[in-house]
Amino acid sequence: SRKRASVVRIMVYSHDAFGLGNLRRMLAICEHLLGSWCDLSILLVSGSPMIHEFRLPKGLDYIKLPCLNRGVSGQLSAKYLDTSITDTIALRSQIIQSAATHFKPDLLLVDKKPSGLKGELTATLDYLQRSLPQSKCVLLLRDILDAPQKTVDEWIRWGYYQTLQTYYDQILVVGMQTVFDLVQEYRLPPTIARMVRYCGYIRKRAWDSDHTNLLAQLGLNYTDRLVLVTPGGGEDGYSLINSYLTELAALQRSDNVANNAANGNSERDAADAPMFHSVILCGPEMPLAQQVQLQQQMTHCPNVTFQSFTQNLFDYLKVADVVVSMSGYNTVTEVLSLQKQAVVVPRVRPSQEQLIRATRFARRGWVSMIHPEQESGRSLMQAILTKLASPQLAPVSDIDFNGLLQVTHCLGELISPARKSLFSSLI
Repeated sequence: SRKRASVVRIMVYSHDAFGLGNLRRMLAICEHLLGSWCDLSILLVSGSPMIHEFRLPKGLDYIKLPCLNRGVSGQLSAKYLDTSITDTIALRSQIIQSAATHFKPDLLLVDKKPSGLKGELTATLDYLQRSLPQSKCVLLLRDILDAPQKTVDEWIRWGYYQTLQTYYDQILVVGMQTVFDLVQEYRLPPTIARMVRYCGYIRKRAWDSDHTNLLAQLGLNYTDRLVLVTPGGGEDGYSLINSYLTELAALQRSDNVANNAANGNSERDAADAPMFHSVILCGPEMPLAQQVQLQQQMTHCPNVTFQSFTQNLFDYLKVADVVVSMSGYNTVTEVLSLQKQAVVVPRVRPSQEQLIRATRFARRGWVSMIHPEQESGRSLMQAILTKLASPQLAPVSDIDFNGLLQVTHCLGELISPARKSLFSSLI
């Protein structure tokens, strides 16, 4: 049809079994594509229970799949339905294939898993190859997936190398080869390595907005110091926030900070930094009982604001002086793109992804890392106070933040050579 010929359709599969990072990253890409290309429709398929909380731009809609849960054990299960994992995957697979059959995408953009969770994309990939051979398939990978040997073993077990050779046209890596050479680390064969494009890290657009309203909501002004604590989705974030609040309460109970500073007798060196305010974003996936327990701890900690979720995390990051987080891709790259001081305590189970990222970023001086097995409330607070006492911008001049531009450019070249000039002009 005439409309079919003029409107490009992209279908996006968002890996969604744990946290919000994958969904937020794919939504950022979708938003950038829609802002860069006219006559574009995007259909996102995801099982994230939080997708309805995000404001979606015109041109983007979604199909909600039944939720899966990976949990800290790494074992997949149905999150809400009383169904087996086999039946849940089968249901999700049928929904995804039906969406592709009726939407007829010009391009399928797949997040992380070449054949989807437990192979749920295989039927859709077969359909596209058989019935829509002109459609393109692109795999999007973050900078680091997991420890190299574990990743290689998983890719062999699930047949990902063969899947990529059979169905895919390109692999886009939103990271820097100089930080983590994914091709070498994961031993990609030459036929697959030729498909890889390193795009740089994703940086959201930094709007020149007035932060007065947000600061007023927090009861702050521009002279106040603010520490933002955010463990991402929050499913395994209790320990980090508990350590922070425990030490913050101890700090509040200590003798007068100013006197300690004058006398030089503070064991914590807390007086080297001015007093500060805290914002805790615990994450919507944190169990309610844990949220209640943390809120009870807050009664011993003045100047603390507690929220479970915000759509505007980027705005909170912009007004923070120091950010305390795990080492998820989205949070860390957004913090660095804003040149904020970061103290990261990476997750180490069930994946080594965050530990590898935190270690390599720390070596470059981009973040301060505390290994979770060595973390104590005291070491965490000391790192925060050190940064508050000597505020400076994080060094980011050697970080490539062109991820959104490069992804847009690569997809534009694949979908329509006639539109290549438009995407080239964006670089």
